[in-house]
Amino acid sequence: MKTYDIVIIGGGPAGLSAAVSAKKSGTDSILILERDKELGGILNQCIHNGFGLHTFKEELTGPEYAGRFIEQVKELQIEYKLHTMVMDISSDKVVTAMNSTDGLFEIRAGAVILAMGCRERSRGALNIPGYRPAGIFSAGTAQRLVNMEGYLPGRKVVILGSGDIGLIMARRMTLEGAQVQVVAELMPYSGGLKRNIVQCLDDYGIPLKLSHTVVEIRGKERVEGITLAQVDEKGRPIAGTEEEYECDTLLLSVGLIPENELSSGMGVELSRVTSGPVVNEGLETNIEGVFACGNVLHVHDLVDFVSEEAAAAGRNAARYVQEAGRRKGEGPDAAAERAHYGAQADRRNSVEQGENDLCKAAGRTVEIRAVDGVRYTVPSRINAERMEDIQTVRFRVGGVYKNCFVSVYLDEVRILHRKRPVMAPGEMEEVKLKREELLRHPDLKAITVKVEEV
Repeated sequence: MKTYDIVIIGGGPAGLSAAVSAKKSGTDSILILERDKELGGILNQCIHNGFGLHTFKEELTGPEYAGRFIEQVKELQIEYKLHTMVMDISSDKVVTAMNSTDGLFEIRAGAVILAMGCRERSRGALNIPGYRPAGIFSAGTAQRLVNMEGYLPGRKVVILGSGDIGLIMARRMTLEGAQVQVVAELMPYSGGLKRNIVQCLDDYGIPLKLSHTVVEIRGKERVEGITLAQVDEKGRPIAGTEEEYECDTLLLSVGLIPENELSSGMGVELSRVTSGPVVNEGLETNIEGVFACGNVLHVHDLVDFVSEEAAAAGRNAARYVQEAGRRKGEGPDAAAERAHYGAQADRRNSVEQGENDLCKAAGRTVEIRAVDGVRYTVPSRINAERMEDIQTVRFRVGGVYKNCFVSVYLDEVRILHRKRPVMAPGEMEEVKLKREELLRHPDLKAITVKVEEV
């Protein structure tokens, strides 16, 4: 059985960024396992621009953005295996995988980074009445057919769901000559970015019907039409509001689900809200040495944020295996490192003994509570002693809020009160916590992130 310091599951934007970061943090023994025929993940089919504005300070297409990281992986000589399906990961970090070259094989990992991405919710999860004719696609499948395979799925199109992929495909299908008649959204707000609504729908005169859903699909061999109806505040169709549309194609953009079958199989604790792992300040799961990042952790709106988060996971995984090696006394400089870190620990202990607040805060994990409009936070728990100087906490809200405030409380003490003109579920929000400030509250029991209206 071969052994690697870090094994990364997934060669998409999260896996690539994590690998580059781990390598630059001083860990050489890294392996990326990717089930597709090439690195890059979903970005390979996202040929539109808008990527890289945060990471590279320029506008790139999806393949160009992925290519920047693929080049770094190759320059840093990070090992990877393509066409490789991971079958299982044990709780003691033994990865079972298979491909046509090696057959079924096992790898022992010092640390594992979960970067499997997410999948689209299918029609089967929606319970739409009607037959199962040809012409019903998820928006991501249609995107791959058009952008990579060169096929046009249909000529007269209705799109259900206003997530970013659905909005982008409304524009893409229009540019390819199809007639996109309407985009329907069950919720009273769009699930996509505001810029995509403007650039993909408004600029092409495509109507967006909020609080609407498909209640019937007509056609046996091929889709012949659908029925839209308005829904009430509980999502139930309202009788008498039905509208008929003739179409040959129905695209579904009805949500993304983190791909966590491997995670749950190895015993990783999953969030009921995000369906992704519950992680601490280092993006480490409840299993020591297992980290998660990207869309497998929670669905992001910008790939730049995926790369930033994955880089943190790579740094922390590298730090974990290096500290584990020092504890075992491995490496040529282990004795010197033990002396160095032992001296550091002695100095830290003397400081903690002299400063009661630091002493109480050290080694204690504090929960981050998401309440009053905030659906979840990543991370969901923080140890102030272990965190970096600035900790980014990302979250999404559960509705549309205007002229409100994002507030952060340390127990009953409010430390942040930032005004936001508009917040919506389709756009990720973030706050930054300072380590120094947390350590000044030695008896801290909980950190609360909430929306406060004027």
